[in-house]
Amino acid sequence: MFLPHIGLSELEDECFSKILPKVVTVFDSMMKEILVQVGGLSSQNTELCALLRNILQSMMQIIDALSTCVRHVGTFEETPGLVAIRSLPTYILKVLRDTFQHCKESEVVYCGRLSLVADLLQGLFKEAYSLQKGLLELLDRISLDSSASEEEVSDIVTVIHSLLDICSVISDLDIALHANTWKFLIKQSLKYQSLVEEHLHHGNISNSLCDNLLASFNNGVELAEQIKHAHLQEATQSPEHKLFQKTAKMCRFFANTLVHYIKEFKFFLTKYCSCFHQLYLQIISKFPPSLCAPTLPPNLSEELNVAALVPMDALLFQLLPLRPFAEIVLQQNLRLSPEHVLPQCLLLVSVLSQLVSQPEEVLQLWYTGSQFSEDTPRLPLYQALFTSFRHCYTERKVPVLLPGVMMKGQAQVQVTLHHHVCVQLCASVAALPPVYFPVLERCLADAVLQADTQTALLATDVWCFTARYGTAELCLHHVLLIAKLVKSRATECYQLSHLGMLLRRMVFLMTPNHQMELVDHFLPSELENLPVWRHVLLRALSNDARHRVETDIIALAQKALSDWQNGGFKLGQVDKVNVVLLSLLAVVRGQSSPEEQCMLSAMRIITQLWLRMSPDQVQTHPVLQCTLQLLLSISAIFVKNIEPQVICQALSCVDALVSQKCADQLLLAALEFLSSLGKIFVPADSQSQILPRLSSLFGVLLADRSWLRHQHTLEAFSHFAEITNHEEVISQSLSVEETKTKVVNYLSKTVNAPEDVESRLERLKLETPVIEQLNERLENNKANVSNKLAAEAVADSEPYPKRARQETSTEEEYSRYIQTAESALKALQALTEGRANTTEPPPQWLESRLQELQTLITHIRAASQTT
Repeated sequence: MFLPHIGLSELEDECFSKILPKVVTVFDSMMKEILVQVGGLSSQNTELCALLRNILQSMMQIIDALSTCVRHVGTFEETPGLVAIRSLPTYILKVLRDTFQHCKESEVVYCGRLSLVADLLQGLFKEAYSLQKGLLELLDRISLDSSASEEEVSDIVTVIHSLLDICSVISDLDIALHANTWKFLIKQSLKYQSLVEEHLHHGNISNSLCDNLLASFNNGVELAEQIKHAHLQEATQSPEHKLFQKTAKMCRFFANTLVHYIKEFKFFLTKYCSCFHQLYLQIISKFPPSLCAPTLPPNLSEELNVAALVPMDALLFQLLPLRPFAEIVLQQNLRLSPEHVLPQCLLLVSVLSQLVSQPEEVLQLWYTGSQFSEDTPRLPLYQALFTSFRHCYTERKVPVLLPGVMMKGQAQVQVTLHHHVCVQLCASVAALPPVYFPVLERCLADAVLQADTQTALLATDVWCFTARYGTAELCLHHVLLIAKLVKSRATECYQLSHLGMLLRRMVFLMTPNHQMELVDHFLPSELENLPVWRHVLLRALSNDARHRVETDIIALAQKALSDWQNGGFKLGQVDKVNVVLLSLLAVVRGQSSPEEQCMLSAMRIITQLWLRMSPDQVQTHPVLQCTLQLLLSISAIFVKNIEPQVICQALSCVDALVSQKCADQLLLAALEFLSSLGKIFVPADSQSQILPRLSSLFGVLLADRSWLRHQHTLEAFSHFAEITNHEEVISQSLSVEETKTKVVNYLSKTVNAPEDVESRLERLKLETPVIEQLNERLENNKANVSNKLAAEAVADSEPYPKRARQETSTEEEYSRYIQTAESALKALQALTEGRANTTEPPPQWLESRLQELQTLITHIRAASQTT
């Protein structure tokens, strides 16, 4: 060899720069010759076989000669500078890449004739492997300081990029070679970080790391599934198990390497945050509780968890300070595939838990959302989390389970997604700096006022924790604000339902003094404040506050009824009566004893109203249907104290509406009332009027074809049947064999067609877009259509001042006047009988007026007989 006779200082100029380009040219020509000649290779064509084998042997000799050059440079005592051998790594890496590429494609290149040259290809790979190892050891000895020339920096950058190209070739060729090459690549990048960081192709490096991580992870998942199907979980020495462990090790290596690279070069990687976001979602989606996660043996799943899932927390920690990452994760209309919806939610929960240890600028980035018009729009973290939770409809319905918080002295349990997110949100609120509290309040309000009820419930849970964790004054402030919002909602809507739920729970957290302050702010003696009190559970109030609210509402109800009577029982005033009844319902629901004075007063009010209800009018006027619904709900509570004639009147009204398709809310109230009748024993003289009608109603409702109505009817009927003394009602209600079979199946908990897990999951997935579209329609409509129609019906119940009176048939006029007279007489009867037990006598003129009415009735009968 001539190399030993050339000094280190002359090697580059006198040898490497002149010879190595020609070596690479010759090597390339050999590669091309193989590709040209290989088509005719066969065992019979010995001449061509010998030619190709000679070419491969020559390639091995070239690689061996290059290895000699590397070893020779390594023999010098002094460490060579990169400038002294700059051509050597460049051309060797080119030869190595082509060699590895040829070995990788050998099955395709040599097709079915690979066995004729397999031994030489194996030798070629080993020589290349040895050459790369020697080169990397040589390069590892070289050091560049901050004074390195641009030429030297360019050379080391070229080496790093060439190694990256080799990594893309050998990823499926040899695990050890692949890992060692990546280790050296990252080591060199960090070793010369200050010199090369502005010149490296960071996107190519990070994307390649992500691709390799995903590839090794997916391979590990596939291998774990194969081991499971082959029942080799316990065979830890099997080839499949050993290959899985190597794959998991590579997965862990790439995950940790990516985290390390992002840590050192994060500010050069801002353009690639979308790639990191997708990587995180893809990894999380393969683990429980994701619905698309495969079921793997526990020991193999744990290995993959350590290899891929655990490093994701470290990855997230490095990405938190990057504004582009926050903008991607918190974007307003983030479009995700169904399998990535839950991972996105879990990602936001992880962000929430990691922000505790972050500096102020990172907190501001995530908590506040975009502040200026020129900013890329992003949601506040809390709002993004509520939005993401809302989209997890399928996962909430299954429900998926996650590990709960470890409690001292208790075993860890699995909890629902709602529970998991709620706990993390509350922990975040407890550690939230005060400056971000207004943002939290706005996000909670937005979540309560959106259409998805379970998301509103989650926000309510967090809001109640916030009120309880904070000061009593904060709780009072929030309750007054919520009550004001409740009062401002004029019609029934989902927002009012959610706000009412929140108000109902928040009142429990108030101090007695603050509850009295709430009463003073929203006086229950004023009609306009009753919408607030209908949502409050009065048992949540202190004794003083409760007594005042009950007294004021009862008094207001009596006044509203008196005003309605004095005004001639006009339909236009019924809506005010309904407002009072809503609050009266809250009063009676909060009472434990029906003997209390307020309950007796409420009972008298309800009795008078029942005697004013006419089945024909209820059928015609929607506003009276609202009254009927409230009367039924209140009467279900008073059922043991209601007179038989009132029960008859209630059943008549229900019967009149069941014949036509009434509103679901009214039907539920009717079922509640019918079910409550099982608590009473009907007097013998009233049984003929009540029991047949009750049986008829149950029979009709049990035959309803709507599965939802039918289910509610089954529940009400079974409750009635359990407690009633009138067993004949049960048998008469089940006169139809089909109805009887359905009731028996329900009571015996017979399931006709059990739904398997896969079918149920598919059904829930199909439901998701339907529910989302419904919620979007609700939110796009400022007022619910049905409520608007109900309001119009109330407004139209009285004729306009200058509208011509519409003619009705004679029979309708007779019916209307008779109903009015009958209702008035029944009300008078109830008043007279109610006074009979008191010391106060009826007025003296009552007897004479009754005689006059009797005379008038006689004249009417006589006139009707003569016409």
